[in-house]
Amino acid sequence: MSKIKVGVLGATGAVGQRFAQLLTDHPYFDLTVLAASERSAGKTYREATNWILTQPMPDHLATMTVQEMALDLDCDLVFSALPTNSAREWETQYAAAGYGVFSNAGAHRMDSDVPLLIPEVNPEHLDLLPTQQAAQGFKRGFIVTNPNCTSIPMTMALAPLHSQFGVEAVIATSMQAVSGAGYPGVPSLDIIDNILPFVAESEEVKMGQEPNKMLGFSNGQEVEMAGIRISAHCNRVPVSDGHLVTVSVSFKNKPSLGDILEAWQTWEPLPQQLNLPFAPQPPLVIRAENNRPQPRLDRDAGRGMATTVGRLRPCDVMDVRFVALAHNTVRGAAGGSVLNAELMYAQGQLDVFRQKTAASV
Repeated sequence: MSKIKVGVLGATGAVGQRFAQLLTDHPYFDLTVLAASERSAGKTYREATNWILTQPMPDHLATMTVQEMALDLDCDLVFSALPTNSAREWETQYAAAGYGVFSNAGAHRMDSDVPLLIPEVNPEHLDLLPTQQAAQGFKRGFIVTNPNCTSIPMTMALAPLHSQFGVEAVIATSMQAVSGAGYPGVPSLDIIDNILPFVAESEEVKMGQEPNKMLGFSNGQEVEMAGIRISAHCNRVPVSDGHLVTVSVSFKNKPSLGDILEAWQTWEPLPQQLNLPFAPQPPLVIRAENNRPQPRLDRDAGRGMATTVGRLRPCDVMDVRFVALAHNTVRGAAGGSVLNAELMYAQGQLDVFRQKTAASV
C-alpha cells in the first residue's frame, strides 16, 4: 500500500505536537514535513519544540529539520494546527496550490462549501468538496475541517438520537480542560482552586452553530442546518485533559431511557464499519456508574478517540439529561483531523495524491 506524503503546519505548538505524534508510523500517511514560523525554521524539531506530551518525542522526529511555511513543501496533504488568525489565509493558499488541507482551526468551519466533519456523524458532507473546488478554483486541493473540541462529545452523543427521535433543543454546560487553551495556556493563579465561567468570546457561539451544521443535511451545494436550539455555557476547569459536557435534551418524538441506550449501543457508523485505524470501537463508551464519566478515568477510552457517555436520567425541564466526555487534544483536535483524512483515503477520495506520489517515486 503506497503512503501519501503529509506535513504538519504549526508543528511546534501543542496541537502540532499531537499531530506529529499520531502521524508517526501511520499506515496510510508518511510524515515528511514539519513546518512552523520563521523563528523555528532551520532548527531540528527537538531544538524548536518545547515537547509537552507525556510520551517521549520519537527519535526520528527529533532530528527532522523544521521548515518555514511555504507553498513548495514536499508533501501532498497538510494537517493544520495553525491559530485561527493565520489559518484563513494560509489554508486557502495551500488548497489553491494543490494541497489537501485538513484543518483543526476555526477559520473555515462555517464556510458554506467546507465540510465540518465528524466521520461518524456526517461523512456525506464530503459531497461539498466538488462545489468548493469549483467555487474557489482549486484544481485538486481542498479544505476539510474538524469541529471545536467541545462540540465533539456532545454531537457524537446526539447524532444517533437525532436521527431516530429528532432533537429539538439542548442545554449544554461544558467543563473544559486547560490544555484546550494551548501552551502555556491559562495562568496558574487564575485556574488553581478556581473555575473560570468564560473561555473565549466565540466558544459558546461555536457550541450553538457547529452541531447544527454537522447534524444538518448536505445537498452537495451547502448544508441545511438542523435547526436545533442550543443554549451553551462554557467553563474552564482545573483539569489537564478531557472536556466534559452536561447535556439536557428535548425531542420531537420522546424516547424512553431504554430507547436512548439502545440507540447508543447499536450505533455503528461508517468509520467503524470500515475499521479505520483511528476509529474507536465502539465510538460511544457507555458507563453505568453514577459517578462516570470522569476526565482522569475516561479521557483515554478508545486511545483517546471515543466519546464516553453516562448519567443518563430523566430531566424535569427537558426530556432527558446525560454527561459526555472526550479527550480534547486527541479526539477534539489532531486525532479527529487524522480520522477525517483516513475516511477520505478509504473512500478513494485521496487517490489523486496516491497516484502522484507513486509516479514521483
